[in-house]
Amino acid sequence: MELSRKAQRIEASVTLAITAKAKEMKENGIDVISFGAGEPDFNTPANIINAAIKAMEEGNTKYTNVNGILPLREAICKKFKEDNGLIYKPSQIVVSTGAKQSLANVFLAILNPGDEVIVPNPYWVSYPELIGLADGKAVFVESDETSSYKFTKENLEKVVTEKTKAIILNTPNNPTGTIYNKEELIEIAEFAKKHDLIIVSDEMYEKLIYDGEKHVSIASVSDDAYERTIVINGLSKSYAMTGWRLGYCGAAEKIVKLMTNIQSHMTSNVCSITQYAAVEALNGPQDKVKEMIVEFERRRNYMAKTLEEMNNLSIIKPQGAFYIMINIDKCLGKEINGERINNSMDFSAKLLEHEKVAVIPGKAFGLDNYVRVSYATSMESIEKGLERINKFVNKLK
Repeated sequence: MELSRKAQRIEASVTLAITAKAKEMKENGIDVISFGAGEPDFNTPANIINAAIKAMEEGNTKYTNVNGILPLREAICKKFKEDNGLIYKPSQIVVSTGAKQSLANVFLAILNPGDEVIVPNPYWVSYPELIGLADGKAVFVESDETSSYKFTKENLEKVVTEKTKAIILNTPNNPTGTIYNKEELIEIAEFAKKHDLIIVSDEMYEKLIYDGEKHVSIASVSDDAYERTIVINGLSKSYAMTGWRLGYCGAAEKIVKLMTNIQSHMTSNVCSITQYAAVEALNGPQDKVKEMIVEFERRRNYMAKTLEEMNNLSIIKPQGAFYIMINIDKCLGKEINGERINNSMDFSAKLLEHEKVAVIPGKAFGLDNYVRVSYATSMESIEKGLERINKFVNKLK
């Protein structure tokens, strides 16, 4: 019996696999420091939790509209207007089970077999796989460390073809933490207009920005950009709601209708209780979000300074999100206990084996001479983990 060839081509998420491995080691009593998955270590704010309890007590535990309850879609429209200067109607919003499902819905709605999607390298691990599941082809646009791996119009022109349907923009970026300014976004929007491309703008980390920088949505830079952009966002990172599973998108009604139809057959509505909690998250007090941002910036500053002082390592200092990409070029080709480190997979495996620190190999993001660490963990763990990384690097011969 032959199973789906398409499904067999899909690779498992490296970030989730390594995080699961670190969790298993901890459960077995091993002192592991995990810099793996992007998950805030804060609990969901109490007002959001209380809103969920109230929803259950009031009987809001039934099916809802596939695209989300109206109060939530109205709250999302309000958020888009106040934070991003974007005017959407509730009929232009789809609420999904995490931003990952939002992206899956998008690609299923816009792609035909053989359509190409330009993907920035480095990239979030799920982009190529979700594109493949929708019978599309991921085409990677290269950039380099001098621009903190932000692509330009010149980079994009090298990979666009007559088959190109869409371009992915991720700002703040996972894994680099870089952000695009308004001038850069205008240039990308003009490129998309020139080639009549859909822009899929992943803005999941928009609130997690540091050094006084500001997030700009590419959909806001022109009327044309607004019409061709699908904005993806969610509550997982900014509100410490990873387990609640709620993402959303804003787009043209014709695309939203297709996404809603797709979702109606795959999962139907997002958990009703999560939706009522999300209304409170968006409309309620934002002080806890601001407190998290302050703490993340403090951790980023410490982690960046400490890593920059280590031998044979360099970093891309992030402006947003909660990750740091560490350049391990000078470690490659060296050995530990007679075992050679040839790539990021080797580095990550040996670091976990010898010093019990879990990091994500850069190969998962398209950069095999980097590893990614997350500072969405306690300062105590950061301090201990960095000491172990430094010890490991100094052992390499």
